[in-house]
Amino acid sequence: MSQRLTVALDAMGGDHAPEMVVAGADIARERHPDVRYLFYGDAARIEPLLAQRPALKALAEVRHTSEAVAADAKPSVVLRSGRQSSMRLAIDAVSQGEAACVVSAGNTGALMAMAKFALKTLPGVDRPAIASFFPTQRGESVMLDLGANAECQPENLVQFAIMGSVFARAVLGVPEPTVGVLNIGSEDVKGTEVVRAAAARLRETPLPGRFHGFVEGDDIAAGTVDVIVTDGFTGNVALKTAEGTAKLFTEFLRRTFASSVLAKIGYLLARSAFAKLKLRTDPRRYNGAMFLGLRGVCVKSHGGTDALGFANAIGVAVNLAAHGFNDRIREEMQRLANANPPLPDTKAAAV
Repeated sequence: MSQRLTVALDAMGGDHAPEMVVAGADIARERHPDVRYLFYGDAARIEPLLAQRPALKALAEVRHTSEAVAADAKPSVVLRSGRQSSMRLAIDAVSQGEAACVVSAGNTGALMAMAKFALKTLPGVDRPAIASFFPTQRGESVMLDLGANAECQPENLVQFAIMGSVFARAVLGVPEPTVGVLNIGSEDVKGTEVVRAAAARLRETPLPGRFHGFVEGDDIAAGTVDVIVTDGFTGNVALKTAEGTAKLFTEFLRRTFASSVLAKIGYLLARSAFAKLKLRTDPRRYNGAMFLGLRGVCVKSHGGTDALGFANAIGVAVNLAAHGFNDRIREEMQRLANANPPLPDTKAAAV
């Protein structure tokens, strides 16, 4: 990057904050040396951690606040009372132009509520959606929503499909991404009224790609489509299930190769291959989900991640901000608005 980019960090968000946040920023510093950081949180806890990392400290500024958003706090309460919290101040830095993006591992609901209030949504977008990568047999796919909207209307899913398609084109480099709506079956008669109504509209919408139809849970890992669209409740369950399965598989392998001397020898012979497998399936590699549809870049890190995972979340934010991803979504939404009449009342269609 030719110009130094600033990242605002909610230093108190996450299960292991602020230690994890500072350590993650230090890893990200090595990858992105032209980035500076604004740490929002308890200065008495953050500054000693920065003092142990002189190279990071030279690129960092600490903005003190004693308030932090609790992991179990209600979004509606935080929106009213959390204006001086580390999360809100970090978001405000983006809305006020001090930072190009914000990263937080804190309360997802509170982050969504605050980001939507402070940053506002892009034209044509009613609700932002959390989107992230999934490893598949064919490479990678993008899935949304992963937890921001537990309940959705058909028009929300249509907007998610449009934003996900732009994401796949811009970030994954897929020229004509395929889009599928997650359902309990591939037949048109399967699923809730909401997903059926959304699919009916998507068949008529000229997406920046192609609508595949319904996909099932096993299609996620198979890579059947490039973009998987679902509500936040289902998406978050799928995400946590995938992460848990990856950890279970890793533990099974560890126990198997520790079961005998011959097994240990076999592991030593195949160690490099298993290292590649671990890297391919490591959830930390895919940490960093973006709230698509906002007027600023806001990235949500997994609350229980470590420094490496948080560094990857920072990397997602930096790349999106540096390449003007929001502008590309805005342009695509405008193109579709100009080329098509307004969306019909899909709420009525779902009745």
